[in-house]
Amino acid sequence: MILVINALDDAEHLAALRERIAMLEWRDGRETAGAVAREVKRNLQAAMDSSAGKRVHDELLPLIAENAVVKAAAQPRRFSPLIVSKTGVDGQYGAHVDNALMGKGAARLRTDLSFTLFLTPREEYDGGELLIHAAGMSQEVKGDAGQLVLYPSTSIHEVKPVTRGERVVCVGWIESLVADQARREMLFDLENLRTSLRQKLPAQSSELLTLDKTIANLLRMWAHA
Repeated sequence: MILVINALDDAEHLAALRERIAMLEWRDGRETAGAVAREVKRNLQAAMDSSAGKRVHDELLPLIAENAVVKAAAQPRRFSPLIVSKTGVDGQYGAHVDNALMGKGAARLRTDLSFTLFLTPREEYDGGELLIHAAGMSQEVKGDAGQLVLYPSTSIHEVKPVTRGERVVCVGWIESLVADQARREMLFDLENLRTSLRQKLPAQSSELLTLDKTIANLLRMWAHA
């Protein structure tokens, strides 16, 4: 399941956020790539361990973690630290698979879902599309500023070369309470159904109560807290 989600639609907030990101220190993106991905990664990453970087991180994370669609689709248990990357002309990130496990010690997590939050308006650069390869198909995404694409970390994916301008995005990973992708999709369908029915039925209707019970019991069966 690949979803494009409107995560930040306040133009003034987005513009101010971009100004703060532009002032960050930038480093070679290969520093955080695995051995194989390092060979195909050509971008810069913001120094998120600086005081300014930490403020940007703490501003971005709630926008993603508290988004209702992200919560329903991902059933998040933990989020990785966020990365803000910048890709200029001739920069790209060739085809690769994300590491299955990230972090160390208590911070270690399993990467079930990956996300990219686009921060640059798409008309300001050419190329830079996120290309996600799934079984029997490929999907190309170039979101507008404020849009987030959520997709399985199990997929091969790449960022096509930028040919004009600069592409700035925030990326990260989610460990889900529900490791199985098919089960997450079923829960997401049921959550969408519940949202629709709440607009049509009383809260205490037998249909909604049965649906509430079903979702809760599936989470009891499938979730690993």
